[in-house]
Amino acid sequence: MPARTAQQLIDQFKEQPPALYHRGKLITDITTEPGIKNGVYSLAALYDHQWQHPELSLYPSPSSGDPVGITHIIPQTKDELKAVGKAMHLRANYTQGMMGRMPDYLNRAIAAYAGGADFLHFGDRQFSDNMRQYYAHLRENDLSLTHTLINPQSNRAVGAARQADPFLAARVKEETDAGIIIRGARMLATLPISDEIMVFPSTLLRSQEEDAPYAFGFAIPNNTPGLKFQCRETMDYGRSTYDHPLGARYEEMDAVVFFDDVFVPWERVFLYQDVERCNKAYAATGAVVHMAHQVICKNIAKTEFLLGLINLLIDAIGVERFQHIHEKVADIWITLETMKALRFAAEEQAAPNAYGVMTPAWDPLDAARNMYPKTYPRLVDYVRQIGASGLVAMPTEADLQGPLAEEIDKYYQGARIEAKERIPLFRLAWDTALSAFGARQAHYEYYFFGDPVRMASAVFNNHDYTPYMDEVRAFLQGNAD
Repeated sequence: MPARTAQQLIDQFKEQPPALYHRGKLITDITTEPGIKNGVYSLAALYDHQWQHPELSLYPSPSSGDPVGITHIIPQTKDELKAVGKAMHLRANYTQGMMGRMPDYLNRAIAAYAGGADFLHFGDRQFSDNMRQYYAHLRENDLSLTHTLINPQSNRAVGAARQADPFLAARVKEETDAGIIIRGARMLATLPISDEIMVFPSTLLRSQEEDAPYAFGFAIPNNTPGLKFQCRETMDYGRSTYDHPLGARYEEMDAVVFFDDVFVPWERVFLYQDVERCNKAYAATGAVVHMAHQVICKNIAKTEFLLGLINLLIDAIGVERFQHIHEKVADIWITLETMKALRFAAEEQAAPNAYGVMTPAWDPLDAARNMYPKTYPRLVDYVRQIGASGLVAMPTEADLQGPLAEEIDKYYQGARIEAKERIPLFRLAWDTALSAFGARQAHYEYYFFGDPVRMASAVFNNHDYTPYMDEVRAFLQGNAD
């Protein structure tokens, strides 16, 4: 069928709800559940958004000819790749960059896996065909995905096989002619309010013998028997979008996934018991590159939002003459232009990978994904510093209709705006920098691609610095001569 609409997504969730557990109970209808439903409707709105911008967000399906989401495309040219980038940035802007796991992210991953599906070929298994068929299923049904790839934080001194219980981390319990049975847990599934889950292989497998039962990749519906999502406490407290402008809209939710003897049919398995292949799959298929492409588009939108927000704060309270204000704004602007330049470089230097898929240049994206986790907390802290005490003294929507409404209108005015304009602006700043939602965003960005220290080690170990060393040696040699 063609690209979905919001109502089709809502109807699907009502008919086949994911198995989400929250506050001690199984949620029977995520479209009406307090603390969950607003995130569902924000997700649904993205599906209508693509129909509101079909020239940028849709393209003809290669199999049906129907319009489908362009974030599913396997690009063959730079123009197609750039078109994907434009669509992803447009959609990220629609959510102020606050939905880090909107469907675009995993659409790009699966498209890359399908484009590089030959890498998944293993013996007489049909894993390559499985991935191509799943990609078509995802594209033609316009599904939303969550994913998981990290083992639980039990004993980090040893691997999954040497935990107190070998089934703490999700592993293969049994293999049958029809498929495999999985028992254990994985973390961290963001956007469990979705149709299916992609269980990616861990990239930290060490031993072929010990880790083989933990080496797999597959995708299954979120209502598969035995599959359970234990959600953290919601950060949407049921308040209005006036009081909680971000938290009441963009609660994606995070969950630990329990596999209680979950059956996975062979046709949904893409990687299996090949430790080396699992470790290399992200890089070899280009999935990590295309995912990072989506992330930089999201981060550009998020930084644009911060730049606009902080300048509105400055204008509202008249602090534009102070030099420390100039420095903070300059830092955000420089970050924005740097991220835009890195995206431009990645798209302009794109080239076909080993499987013919037009793939962004990795180095600019790798720089961006190492830079932003450490930059975002600093930028969002500027909102806190400029807003100062004003961020913790804002009345609620109800107060504006209460007995002190006249006093509020007088005493909450800004230098250039009235109280009715200043209060929602500062509530937005509070929800960006100080609320539980804002704190989760900063934590989320910091660990988006994993531990920043480990990522920096990967940069150190995976790049060749010899040419730069040779230049310095040549200079020294020239002085010696």
